[in-house]
Amino acid sequence: MDFSPDADREEIRSAVRDLCAGFGGDYWRELDRKREYPERFVRALTEAGWLGALIPTEYGGSGLGVADAAAILEEINRSGGNAASAHAQMYTMGTLLRHGNEEQKRRYLPGIAKGEIRLQAFGVTEPEAGSETTRLRTTATRKGDRYVVNGKKVFISRAEHSDLLLLLARTTPYDELDDKTRGLSVFIVDLAKAVADGRVRIRPIDTMLNHHTTELFIQDLELPARDLIGEEGMGFRHIIDSWNVERILIASEALGDGRWFVERAARYASERIVFGRAIGENQGVQFPIAQSYARLEAAALVRDKAAWLFDRGEPCGPEANMAKLLSSQASWDAANAALDTYGGYGFASEYDVERKFRETRLLVVAPVSNNLVLAYIGQNVLGMPKSY
Repeated sequence: MDFSPDADREEIRSAVRDLCAGFGGDYWRELDRKREYPERFVRALTEAGWLGALIPTEYGGSGLGVADAAAILEEINRSGGNAASAHAQMYTMGTLLRHGNEEQKRRYLPGIAKGEIRLQAFGVTEPEAGSETTRLRTTATRKGDRYVVNGKKVFISRAEHSDLLLLLARTTPYDELDDKTRGLSVFIVDLAKAVADGRVRIRPIDTMLNHHTTELFIQDLELPARDLIGEEGMGFRHIIDSWNVERILIASEALGDGRWFVERAARYASERIVFGRAIGENQGVQFPIAQSYARLEAAALVRDKAAWLFDRGEPCGPEANMAKLLSSQASWDAANAALDTYGGYGFASEYDVERKFRETRLLVVAPVSNNLVLAYIGQNVLGMPKSY
C-alpha cells in the first residue's frame, strides 16, 4: 500500500466538505426532531454525482473505487451529517451490477446514477430469521413466467423513500436443501408499483434515531421472471458479494463520526474554563480523547487496506469485517469521551453531541452485529469451532 496522499481523493473530500457546509447542525437537528427524510441533502449529493460514485461510467456513473466512496461517506459524517440516507443508494446496486444481466443493468443503473430512480431498500432481514439469513421464510413461488412472493421483512430502511427494492426470497424449501446457503433468490422489485397495487404494505418503525426503518408485508406480489437477478437459488451468494463493500462503507461512516467527536471534544476541552483553567488540562478529560484519536487512526488503516484490496479485486472479507468492527468500536469510544467532556451540555440538542451519539451507536449492531463479526473472525479466519 502507498500511504502518500492521493490528490484526487483529497479533492473528493474537499468537495464533499464544501457541499456539507450548506447543511449545518440546524438542518440535521430539525430533521431529527421531525423524523424527516433529508430530501434536500440527498438531492444535492445526487446532483453532484456522489451517489453514483460506484456505478461504471458506461452506465452513467462516476466509475470511482470503493476507497473513493469511503472518503465521501466519511466526510459526510465528519461534517456533522448522517450518511445513512446515502450509503444504501451507493452500494445496494452492487448485486445488480455484478450479477444482473446486461438488459437489467441498462434498464436501471443510468436512472439510479442520475437520481431519477432510487434503489436504497434492501429486503433481507425477517422477524423470525434475524441475522440467520439462510432461514428466511419469505417465499417466491415460480408460476409460469412469473414468481409469486409472500412474506414479511423487518428493519428495512428507507423503503418509504425508494422506488426499487432488492429482495431476497426463498425459491426452494429449506428442508429440501443439502447446501443450506442455496435455495434463496434475489429479485429487483418495482416497490412504488407494488405499494400502489396493495401487494406490499409498509409500516414505519419508531426508533431512537431518525433512520426511516420499516416493516414490509408482502402478499401475492407477482414478479416477472425477468426481474430475477443472477441464478435462481444462488441469491445468498449474490448478496454476500455486496457485503464487503457494505462493511467498508459503514466503517467509513463510523470513522467520520469518530473524527467529529474527537474534533469537537478537543476544541471544547481547550475552551471550557472551570476553576480557572481549561478542562483539557486535566488528564481525566484529555487522555480519553487522545485514546479515541489513536484508536480511530488504527481503525482507519484497516479500512484503507480493505478498500485497497477490494479495488484490486483481491479477497478482503477479513479486512472488511475487521474494519467495521474496529471503526464502530473506536467511534463509540469517541462518542463517550465527547459526552463526558461536554458534561451536561452534551445532552442539549443544540450541541449535536446527543444526536450523533445516538446515530453512531447503531453502527455497533447494524447492519451486522459486532458479535457476528467476531464469530466470523474466530471461525473463518482463526479456524476455531463454531461458537454458541
